[in-house]
Parts: sequence; structure tokens; C-alpha cells
Amino acid sequence: MKGPVKVLACFIILAFVLQLAGCGQQQVAGKPKKVPIKVAFWGSPEEIEIITATINNWQKTHPDIQVKLEHIPFGSYVSKILTEIAGRAAPDIIAAEVNMFVSFADKDVFLDLNPYMEKDPTFNLGDFFPEVVDRYTVNGKVLAIPRDTAPMACIYYNKKLLDEAGVPYPSDDWNWDDLLEMAKKLTKYDKDGKVVQYGFYSDMWPNFVLCNGGKIADDIKHPKRCLLGSQASMGGLQFLVDLSQKYKVSPTSSTFRNQGLGVIQMFMMQRVAMFHSGIWETPIVRKIKDFDWDVAMFPKGPTGVRKFATGGTGYGILNSTKYPQEAWEVLKALSGDDGQIMLAESGLAQPANKKIAEGEHFALSNKVPLNKKMLNDAVKMTVYDPFSPKWREIRDLYIYPEFDLMFNGLKSVKDAVDAIVPKADELFKEGN
Repeated sequence: MKGPVKVLACFIILAFVLQLAGCGQQQVAGKPKKVPIKVAFWGSPEEIEIITATINNWQKTHPDIQVKLEHIPFGSYVSKILTEIAGRAAPDIIAAEVNMFVSFADKDVFLDLNPYMEKDPTFNLGDFFPEVVDRYTVNGKVLAIPRDTAPMACIYYNKKLLDEAGVPYPSDDWNWDDLLEMAKKLTKYDKDGKVVQYGFYSDMWPNFVLCNGGKIADDIKHPKRCLLGSQASMGGLQFLVDLSQKYKVSPTSSTFRNQGLGVIQMFMMQRVAMFHSGIWETPIVRKIKDFDWDVAMFPKGPTGVRKFATGGTGYGILNSTKYPQEAWEVLKALSGDDGQIMLAESGLAQPANKKIAEGEHFALSNKVPLNKKMLNDAVKMTVYDPFSPKWREIRDLYIYPEFDLMFNGLKSVKDAVDAIVPKADELFKEGN
């Protein structure tokens, strides 16, 4: 072989060898060396830390995928995501709170996850609470995998104040009569007749409607009519109003506004003996050093009915993603055991994975609240908000303003719901 020809042949062979050597690192089938997956979410500093740690740990064994986390404030989350979708700059994965999910699902932005679950032997949807999975399932398609659930079933109580008043701690079998009797004994006045310690507080009105046998809408999944005007619904609302207006055992929203305090602050200052919320209050309440506390399940209604409003978050893949398989792998990490364990131990959330929720990191944990295991039973009694793209508008524009007047004694229950129901019916009709 002559010199120039030999040199040329060597270059060709070398180029071929280099191509073979680098084939695992070069773009394959249009994919970059590191597939970019963007994840949008909201959350507190604690949540940001947990999500970041979850992904950082996962990335160590998945160097071929580069996850970018985009934190968006809760108040602007839906509008920002929809704007990004319209501008073709959408994330691959989004966190979806149970009511936000409805707004996104209505826009048909989610990828059907059924095919990915069916082909993945490492994933079992049966590990999750079925009631929560059902919320994220539309027309048989699972559109998001739940990370946590949040029944609004916790009554936080100050053991010290109950002991001082000779009031037994509430059991999970108590009822509204028990609640009222305890709240009366725990309400204290100064010499001028001013309340210095309230027995109870709740602004979570759906539980009072539901536990009195009422309903918010005729059909949660396909709402057409608002049923807040039924006798059962109004009876539940009336009991909640009476706690502040008739029995004077509960502060009103005006009380908080006038004093510049929230219920958590008043509980920590021992000015409210019991309050109603969800497990997510735990991290801040754990900071209390002055007294012991725990939670009890929200009490039964007059007929023994027990149903709870609920929240929670899941993760869904947008159908605009360029890399659905890689996005599926990231989604499994976000909703997987590591993140749910960290959320459980922080007290921020109840895992949506039954195994974790029932195990040492949550139900069997010796961290306060000690009675948090009751929330696993509460999941079976949850009722989600109406699945309508108009629900948030109904709630924010009509229910909240009318109920604020009602709870502050400026409007009767009947007048408030009479103002709400026609508007709600009209918007439900628009949303169908």
C-alpha cells in the first residue's frame, strides 16, 4: 500500500473506531446525551428541600437524565403552568393538588399513564390508597400518581388545658354533642366578660355539611346542581355558625383579623384549646414546648355519619413531553418511597402509599401527634370537592364571601346559601 493511501486508510479506520467508542455517549434516536426533564411544583421550604433531596439521590443512579426543578408560588401556579403550556415551554411533569388537577384535566394536558404502568413490573398502583387513585382517574385513565393525601379530619387539642378544665381527651368515637360540651368547659372569660380562651375553632365547613348528611353537589364526578340549600346541608352549617354566634365557644374570622393572629398562633399561645385542620399543621405545632398535644378524629355528626373533605398532591406527565419514558422514570421517583418517607417523618403529609402510611414512618412513629394513625381510616371516609373546572370559581367568588358574612353573624345560613346556589348551578352547567 502506497504512503498517501495507507495514511488515508488509517484515518478512516481511526474515525470508525472513535465512532464505535463514542456511540454510547452521542445522541441516539434524536435524544441528547442527558435527557432533560423539567418538573414544576410549589411548596414550603421544607417541601422544596424534600423534593430536591429526592431527585438528587435518584440522579446518582440515573446519570442519563437531567432533572430541572421549577418552583412556582402556589397562588400563581395554575395560571403560570397554563401560560407555559400555551407558549410551548411547558414542564414535562407537574405537581397537581387534588383540585388544581381538575383545572388541568379539563384542558386535556395529561398523558395517560396506564400503558407505562402496564409495562413496568417495578410499579404497583395497588400500593396506593384506592380512594386517592380514583381522584386522579378520568374515564378509566390514570392521569397522575398520588404522592400524599390530606383528610381534613384532625382535631388538635392542648392536653394541658383539658387537664386543667377536668375535660377528658377526645376519643375517635366522640360526636358533635361531646365537642360542644367540651368546648363550653374550655372557654374562659375575664372579669369583664371578654373571652380569653376559646374552646374550639374550625373554618372547614365541608365536614359539617357532610357529617350532617348533607352534600355540596348532586354528583361529585359530574356535578350539575349545588345541594348546599338542602336541610341537611344547612343544618350542618348552622351548627358551625352556632359555635361562635350562639354558644360563644369559637372565635370568628373577624376575631382573627382584629387581633392580627391566626388559629395556629392562638393555639400555640393557649388561647384556643382545640382546632380543626389537617396533618400538614404538624411541623409548626411540633415546635411547641409549653404543653403536650395530640389529635383526635373529627367527631361524628348527629346521625353517626362521618365524612371528611380532603386534599393531597399527585404528579402527572404532560402529553407535550418529548421524552415520555424518561418522564415516567422521574415521576416514579417523585411519588416513590424515599420522598413519601421524608414527607411522613417531617409531619408535612400523610403518604398516599398505604405501606408507608401504615408503617414505622407514619402510623407507628412515636413522633407527635401520636394518634395520626387514625388518618388511615379517615381516607376511607373522604369526599373530594366537585370535579368541575368551575368549582374554584364557585368557591372563591361566591361561597367564601357569603360564608364570611354568615360566620360573622351578618347573614343567615339560608340567605347565604340562597345567594350561592343559583350561581353555582349556573357555573356547574357551564362546566359540563
